[in-house]
Amino acid sequence: MTERETGDRVPAAERETGGRVPSTVAWGLLAAWAVHDAEELATMARWTRTARPRLEERLPGVPWERLEVSQRHVNVAIGLMGGVMAGAAALGARTGGRSAVFQAALAGFGAHGVLHLAQAALFRGYTPGAATAPVVVLPYAVWAWRRLRASGVPVRPGYGGVVALPLILAAVHTLAHPLTGQDQPKNGHERGRGAWLPRGRRAEAGSGRR
Repeated sequence: MTERETGDRVPAAERETGGRVPSTVAWGLLAAWAVHDAEELATMARWTRTARPRLEERLPGVPWERLEVSQRHVNVAIGLMGGVMAGAAALGARTGGRSAVFQAALAGFGAHGVLHLAQAALFRGYTPGAATAPVVVLPYAVWAWRRLRASGVPVRPGYGGVVALPLILAAVHTLAHPLTGQDQPKNGHERGRGAWLPRGRRAEAGSGRR
């Protein structure tokens, strides 16, 4: 594929390296993720509390009590996910973008940005991550894929990453519950903010209501 076909200007020296991109392209994944998740770090816990009544009114059959998380939970989950993204970016930097793990993470990250926009459209308002998805996540993903192709890097289908990233996100949030001393509600009867409190505080909250 030529420069004219891709629309990117790639230095000749870069094209002569046998299909590699500079490490900055790969580390850009971690940088874009950091900016995006900084938004989620600042907004997710508060949003899950304030949006829950509206969600329960619109879709009463969904167990929205599972959505509400504490700031501590958000901190731990984002920290765990940061380790995953840092590892994928490091593999991409070491292999010049050829790493299957890096490309899968890149595909998943781009799809994650699209999902944020879909969530905001369905909610008809702001959702955590929706602000940086169109200005950071998607532009970086498109730019990175173009650089990979323009530099002659073999590009793999991104289906695996699109499927894997939501599973990894679910895993880190699940792991964050025991790490923060919080129990995930097991049924719809554990409603209210107390459902996400540590056992001791939950008992205190329950005794206070008597």
